Amino acid sequence: MSATPCEAAPALVDSHCHIVFRNFDADLDEVSRRWREAGVRALIHACVEPAEIPAIRSLADRFPELRYAVGVHPLDCGHWQPDTAAVLEAAARADARVVAIGELGLDLFRATNLEEQLAVLRPQLDLAVRLDLPVIIHCRDAAEPMLAELRRRQENGGCPRGVMHCWGGTPEEMAGFLDLGLYISFSGTVTFPKAEPIHRCARQVPADRYLVETDCPFLAPVPRRGKRNEPAYVAAVAARVAELRGETLEQVAAATTANAARLFRLPAQVV
Repeated sequence: MSATPCEAAPALVDSHCHIVFRNFDADLDEVSRRWREAGVRALIHACVEPAEIPAIRSLADRFPELRYAVGVHPLDCGHWQPDTAAVLEAAARADARVVAIGELGLDLFRATNLEEQLAVLRPQLDLAVRLDLPVIIHCRDAAEPMLAELRRRQENGGCPRGVMHCWGGTPEEMAGFLDLGLYISFSGTVTFPKAEPIHRCARQVPADRYLVETDCPFLAPVPRRGKRNEPAYVAAVAARVAELRGETLEQVAAATTANAARLFRLPAQVV
């Protein structure tokens, strides 16, 4: 009997996607067919603000391989209300398919409201510790304050496990986050020819501490750069990481799938 496409392809996990966005409305069935053919066995859907949660939950009903996070993105601080932490906690407790809090974090590339972002970040980190869930961390031009916040928490015994999503920092910054027990996730940016710091990180990161993702619909990998990204393209991310590390695609797929399953406690039937 010949293998089906998804059986022939190495198993992969897209550890960060946003297929709830409207630019997937017209062809999501075709998109799902392509991710299955590409070997994507599980997807972790990020959340940028609480209003998305019902629609993401419906996607999890539609696609059994999908798990999701609940959280507030640092550029969406305006959506934080006095009851938001309670809303996120209720959503996480209500559905076992919620496997993380996020995406949360700091972004000083597009905004300068650091104190406001910290005020939204801190209760989400507290929630992750309380629920024993990992965090999905967005950190852009903000490694120093993020490291300071997490190191303070580690000293006080309250630093959650988690992943630095869409990694775009230096090897030195990566080492700081690895020291905190965090994972590093590579996106389509690792395929960009001039992304030398990310290339060095991909070569140096320990085999048991990294993931791959698309962050779709953003950051499509080469040669689709500038077009809509989708979960199937995580295979191109994994292939480039394999090239950088001098490994096979199968080795990278096996490592990143095992790492994602461990971090997000994915059930065996998913991966």
